[in-house]
Amino acid sequence: MEQIEGYVERILFQNEENGYTVLEVVAEQEEITCFGTVLSIHQGEYVQITGQYVTHPVYGRQLKIDSLEPQAPRDRAALERYLSSGAIKGIGVALAARIVGRFEDDTYRILEEEPERLAEVHGISLRKAQEIADQLESQREMRKAMLFLQQFGISVNLAVKIYQRYGKELYEIVRENPYRMAEDISGVGFKIADEIAKRAGILADSEFRIGCGLTYLLLQASSEGHTYLPKDVLFARGQQLLQVEEALFEIPLTNLMIRRKVVCRAQKDQVHVYHASTYYTELSVARMLLDLNRPFPAGTAEIRSFLEEEAASGMELDPLQIQAVTAAVANGVTVLTGGPGTGKTTTINMMIRYFLKKNMGFLLAAPTGRAAKRMTEATGYEARTIHRMLELSGENFGSEEGALVFDHDSDNPLDADVIIIDEMSMVDIFLMEALLKAVAAGTRLVLVGDVNQLPSVGPGSVLKDIIQSERFSVVELTRIFRQAAESDIVTNAHAINRGEQISLDNKSRDFFFLQRTDTDVIIQSLIYLVEKKLPPYVDAKPFDIQVLSPMRKGTLGVEHLNRVLQAHLNPPDPRKQEKEYRDTLFRVGDKVMQIRNNYQLEWEIRNSFGILADSGVGVFNGDMGLVSSIDPVDESLTVIFDDGREAVYPFSALDELELAYAVTIHKSQGSEYPAVVMPLLSGPRMLLTRNLLYTAVTRAKRCVTIVGDQNTLGRMIENQHEQKRYSGLKSRLTEDF
Repeated sequence: MEQIEGYVERILFQNEENGYTVLEVVAEQEEITCFGTVLSIHQGEYVQITGQYVTHPVYGRQLKIDSLEPQAPRDRAALERYLSSGAIKGIGVALAARIVGRFEDDTYRILEEEPERLAEVHGISLRKAQEIADQLESQREMRKAMLFLQQFGISVNLAVKIYQRYGKELYEIVRENPYRMAEDISGVGFKIADEIAKRAGILADSEFRIGCGLTYLLLQASSEGHTYLPKDVLFARGQQLLQVEEALFEIPLTNLMIRRKVVCRAQKDQVHVYHASTYYTELSVARMLLDLNRPFPAGTAEIRSFLEEEAASGMELDPLQIQAVTAAVANGVTVLTGGPGTGKTTTINMMIRYFLKKNMGFLLAAPTGRAAKRMTEATGYEARTIHRMLELSGENFGSEEGALVFDHDSDNPLDADVIIIDEMSMVDIFLMEALLKAVAAGTRLVLVGDVNQLPSVGPGSVLKDIIQSERFSVVELTRIFRQAAESDIVTNAHAINRGEQISLDNKSRDFFFLQRTDTDVIIQSLIYLVEKKLPPYVDAKPFDIQVLSPMRKGTLGVEHLNRVLQAHLNPPDPRKQEKEYRDTLFRVGDKVMQIRNNYQLEWEIRNSFGILADSGVGVFNGDMGLVSSIDPVDESLTVIFDDGREAVYPFSALDELELAYAVTIHKSQGSEYPAVVMPLLSGPRMLLTRNLLYTAVTRAKRCVTIVGDQNTLGRMIENQHEQKRYSGLKSRLTEDF
């Protein structure tokens, strides 16, 4: 081991998450590059470093840090350098020289033990001396806290958050109830708190531990789509997680209720346990929906006359479509549902024509950018994502999905007489609450969707619960129109939904099945279809053809397929910049998808002349686009999304993107592609379900091609398994408010 002493000349790099730091230290007139994990250090500090020298192939000889300890500066020059380095705010070069000139070699002791004496120096008031003393004390306490928290395996970034939240109180909290951190601090979940508790000697049957574990399980259930868990299910999961007897759960659960962290509702022979935030969101959604659902005086004769005029001009509707248009005019809340080819778009267009004739303002929206773009193309009027319509606020720093802040809310409602939302099956309980808050009383709300699609990624079964509550006007379109009936995509989708086996004789013009049972052959077939066969057949580019897989992992999972398809559709090119991030290689021209909500990422939309047309914040799970540039100097990657938004990602945020030549069927919700190709060989029964297949087939506009095993396809149609989703909105809607 080598040991050096010197002052920190500059900090070249510091990762705030894990503390990895590269710095230059001047020791005995030699400038030495050092690297390693450093808890808290400032430029200008005098340090003692223990480590060993290594030789980097590019950067040469460096000292790998084993330990770093701040030291008292050894001479007056080192003292002045430390004081003027910026480590202490308010002290510059001239003031540092006056301090050292006044106290000389006793300066460091004065700073440590008698900082109030700094007021003896010209230019330092007693108040400023106190501020400097507070800074020095805070730095000492933070360093002490960092060292203390490091023994529990806590990252530097998280340690800073903990110290900033609790200050000196953190020692008592860690020793007595570290589970409190899971409630108070974003980034400290149950598992981190539990690990800290184990190292601190907290017993496994601690009431704090059990209460925190139950809260964690309710939040985890929310990520699975549930708004609550039955008490027996919660306790069973709790026993598995905590490895203690269920009998110990009652008192912690009661205490959580008293503290209003959870809500328990008796429902028939069960007790439903909610996280409080989810319960009150569900209750709020129910109340706002019922408040909006008021009747509007609308003359039946007037509507009939309008529809007869439209029919005379060639826009004739069937009885159910007429019923839907009439309901949308006469009711505050209307639900329009139905499968593909049943005329939902025609019905929406007729609603729009009526509202336009009555000079009523309307807004169109959908949960995703692709769904909004499709709605725009189908209606001829601009549709936006729900987030963009509500105008996501810049105040969402650190917020969770259930705590989003929008510019449009109850204090600033949307200016519209009618709001039509498409692809409602994708809307979760939190987004529904945000939407309803921005809908003023007296506004008509039309909800359009297909309940047979996969449910929302977020918690709740909003569309299904609204329909099943029987509290609203619901029209289900069932007739498949002649033009749609000529499409085997539509007829097969309906057959799949009914559980009927479909013809695979390849006599169709838009639905094909290729029997293949070897994974390598299936992959080669996918490449040929996407790259050569389908683009001219559906008049589209290879990038417009979407591969959908039921799975992420495995040879036919999206992770592997993306690497294979990238090599064929966007191969290496000296003219294209690349960036390797973890296990993914991004290249200019790549098709990519955002995989989690980012409420702070800024975006712009520019017109063909490069002039800024729109801007905002927020890129969301499922948004797709192309990599337009990679800048290694600025360390950034730019994506242009399907709806024209352009967002710049720092390299550190690339874990929010993944290649999207192939995506899971879940991620394809709300989208429509010219052609869909689906590999289907084998997989877990819980993944290979009827509604998953139905969703995949209905994503295609002109052509579906399934490549795989006919027996697997048959079993998928027979498999009605749908993961049980615990949602209480229906119950809230049917309660007497």
